[in-house]
Amino acid sequence: MDFLPFIAMFGVIYFLMIVPQRKRAKNEKQFASNLKRGDKVITKSGMHGKIAELNDKDNSCVVETMAGKIKFDRSAISMEMSKSLNAPAK
Repeated sequence: MDFLPFIAMFGVIYFLMIVPQRKRAKNEKQFASNLKRGDKVITKSGMHGKIAELNDKDNSCVVETMAGKIKFDRSAISMEMSKSLNAPAK
């Protein structure tokens, strides 16, 4: 009976912290794998551009900006900001 509060605390932490983090990681991985040439994206550092090339070998992409082309890792593309950029205007 002394362990019941610890087990309950672990359950709460698991369902409030670990499960949502796993779901978010799964969604980000799916987003990165669904990127295609011509998609408008925003990197996590705030750089806007359009995907010019995708390389599955090293999991990278080349983003074309006003200043030129820059190579990024696919994980550097922000899912939330890119979705809001491509969302239809209301």
